[in-house]
Amino acid sequence: MSEKKSAKELKKLLFNDKKNGADFMSEEELNLCDTFCEGYKAFLWNNKTEREVAAWAEEAAKAAGFEEFNEFGSPLAPGQKVYLANRGKAVILCVKGKRPVKDGVRIVAAHIDSPRVDLKQCPVYEDSSLAYFKTHYYGGLKKYQWGAIPLSLHGRICKNDGSFVDIRLGEEPGEPRFCITDILPHLALEQYTRKPNELIKGEEMNVVIGSRPFKDDEESERIKLNILNILYEKYGVVERDFLSAELELVPAFTVDDIGFDRSMIGGYGHDDRVCAYPAFEAAAEIDEAPEYTAVTVLTDKEEIGSVGNTGLNSSYFKYFIEDLARLEGCEGRDVLRRSKCLSADVNAAYDPTWSSAFEKNNSSFINGGVCVTKFTGSRGKSETNDASAEYVSWVKALLENNGVLWQSGELGRVDAGGGGTVAMYIANLDVDTVDVGVPVLSMHAPYEIVAKTDVYMAYKAFKTFFTK
Repeated sequence: MSEKKSAKELKKLLFNDKKNGADFMSEEELNLCDTFCEGYKAFLWNNKTEREVAAWAEEAAKAAGFEEFNEFGSPLAPGQKVYLANRGKAVILCVKGKRPVKDGVRIVAAHIDSPRVDLKQCPVYEDSSLAYFKTHYYGGLKKYQWGAIPLSLHGRICKNDGSFVDIRLGEEPGEPRFCITDILPHLALEQYTRKPNELIKGEEMNVVIGSRPFKDDEESERIKLNILNILYEKYGVVERDFLSAELELVPAFTVDDIGFDRSMIGGYGHDDRVCAYPAFEAAAEIDEAPEYTAVTVLTDKEEIGSVGNTGLNSSYFKYFIEDLARLEGCEGRDVLRRSKCLSADVNAAYDPTWSSAFEKNNSSFINGGVCVTKFTGSRGKSETNDASAEYVSWVKALLENNGVLWQSGELGRVDAGGGGTVAMYIANLDVDTVDVGVPVLSMHAPYEIVAKTDVYMAYKAFKTFFTK
């Protein structure tokens, strides 16, 4: 007969207590965490769009010894590192394992797009002595949060001759910035009667870009003319070039330590670059052939449904696996059905200020470690991958046996809303998949917050997944 335990001993054995992860980390590991997050902060500041992340990833991959993937070449040797760039907006990294790919591969997939404000195809106009950009917001955002904050302009303008101009304006000191105006509270009586999601309507998200007229003659629209002339002189573009441009307005905020203890990071685009950076680093730092081939996917368009040929609802990832399989004389489906995936996406951290949106027992917490989310979706688990108990158990054991702090969490109360990730698109390829990512405060806001310990544990989780 087993020895009788005290209530305290039984609680320690039986309860699933959620504690601050820093309590379980040594000073040495906390220092490693802080050092890792300095690299992440620099990455987040320098890469605010999917194009910028993809360009960074391609260059950083080359520096880490990755070569461009040749689908018609020879089979990859164990330890060989290759990458595939997809249209400048998505990147796949691959480190060949010791086992043949028909035994399955290990996949970590994160998205590199974030909610933002895009320019329309005919964006420039003048009204009442002001020049503006017309915009169309991208992804799930609270439109009112984007008014009266400084914005920077990023993107690419493509010309008919095949050349292009890349723009990054408003990030450095001394550069001009842009702004969506809001009505002053003294005159906001009508605005206050609106529903919250219409405090600023989509067609009211007009961005101020200038106010001085072109002075040489008395033509109409002289302020617009002056702006277009500045753009022509600086970038060599004319108004028709906007028809073939992808220009994005993002918050011109810095990336900062948050709190007196500097334990958190504030910035734009944590969702989902806070998972993309650890996923990249976990692959790039593999220094010898892992047992299974390691694949990191940095993908686009998740915020609008993973659509298009750079989103994971397309076939580019499946085609990459098929090419990898063909080089070893097998079929892509043979690889996929034996593969495992961590869908590296964030979850909503419990916020006591807004506690009514959460069910506390099933929420993730800042400093609780990386969050394993069995399912996302909305209402009755629609639009989600609901991971199997067997696979969750496998991931759970992997993390616990290798010193990775982790927690489970759902995306708020039942019927409180919901959201999705890329998990269901990879699961649809017959791959065991579960969401694993970093808890975020103020998710989808222009300025989000994460804990440094959780960022580091995401990196540790992904590296463990690749190498153990």
